[in-house]
Amino acid sequence: MPTFVYGSRCPFIVFTYSYRNRKETGLRIHKNGCLLSENNKYSYICLTHHHHTTMICKQDENTRIAVKVGSNVLTRPDGTLDVTRMSALVDQIAALRKQGTEVILISSGAVAAGRSEVHPGGKLSSVEERQLYSAVGQAKLINRYYELFREHGIAVGQVLTTKESFATRRHYLNQRACMDVMLRSGVLPIVNENDTISVTELMFTDNDELSGLIATMMDVDSLIILSNIDGVYTGLPSDPEARLISEVKPDEDLSAYIRREKSGLGRGGMSTKTRIARKVASEGIAVWIANGKREHILTDLLSRASIPCTRFIPSPAATSSIKKWIAHSNDFCKGEIQINEETTHRLTEGQVASILPLGIVRLEGDFEEDDLVYITGYDGRRIGIGKADCDAGTVRAEMGCRGKKAVVHYDFLYIEKTS
Repeated sequence: MPTFVYGSRCPFIVFTYSYRNRKETGLRIHKNGCLLSENNKYSYICLTHHHHTTMICKQDENTRIAVKVGSNVLTRPDGTLDVTRMSALVDQIAALRKQGTEVILISSGAVAAGRSEVHPGGKLSSVEERQLYSAVGQAKLINRYYELFREHGIAVGQVLTTKESFATRRHYLNQRACMDVMLRSGVLPIVNENDTISVTELMFTDNDELSGLIATMMDVDSLIILSNIDGVYTGLPSDPEARLISEVKPDEDLSAYIRREKSGLGRGGMSTKTRIARKVASEGIAVWIANGKREHILTDLLSRASIPCTRFIPSPAATSSIKKWIAHSNDFCKGEIQINEETTHRLTEGQVASILPLGIVRLEGDFEEDDLVYITGYDGRRIGIGKADCDAGTVRAEMGCRGKKAVVHYDFLYIEKTS
């Protein structure tokens, strides 16, 4: 009988078994050395000594999820908050929490809520409108969530963030620590961009981008992006010939199907949702794009019910916490390093390799040690982001030389997955 060992997020099962008697355990050994249960229900760490192995197995469940709710889900056609829809989503989140699932809610709707409350007399710029409506609407939105979740005995906490909060590793870790203590204390974080102080240059593209950052920062098992359509289609959703794409593999190219249109009330569109979904899935997190106006959408998704949606299959390869931060920090790069053809092929083909001065052919910017820099392939295409181990002056002096230490170490290098 396995022993249950409870961690901070989910139960772990510890097996000890012998290679010689593995048939008696209900386990089998895959040809690559991985240990599998008969129904592939567990993921695990294996500690082997001679002929005996101890497995620490984590049950394959969604123990922590991030749910992003778009403006078009939470608002009525006249721009007012759809309290009935909010209540239905809150009920589902409460049900998931009772099942032991931690939930982080990334909610749009503040600007839309504020727009229905105030009517400025004079002409306002787009920035002034967003600041005004979000200041008024955020109070209305969080108060409504507070009331709805209180009916289930769930405490909520408001997390207003900006893109700059993800710019440095220290700020990133401080933000993660805050949300970690909220979850450990049973508080449900409700996250939104602080539009009152965000300026155009440092705004998130939309809350889809924010949800991707939160999902990777908090190491969730799944990210659910709720919109007002069922997912990604092969054409316009209104076209009878268009087909819903139910599953997207890690290397599948969707560029032929994605239109760069924005939603009516939000800043984003399917193009942004798909880009964020692909990046998050490449970091090992399952992503769903689904219709938030469907009844029981969250509980149905996590129970694997057969409902219309698009699921992005997560990459089996694990991504470290530092690489997840680097992957989403492209707006904070201070320079660019172009590498030669050999180094480009090594990195894009998945080889474990650092960037040495010998492989660098061009440099831009005056970055310092520990700054983030773009990595450009020999053909001029940006292929990733890395954290510099030295300043730009040192790189210029050593560029093309042998026997020098790495400019960007592999542990601090994120390479984009290519289609």
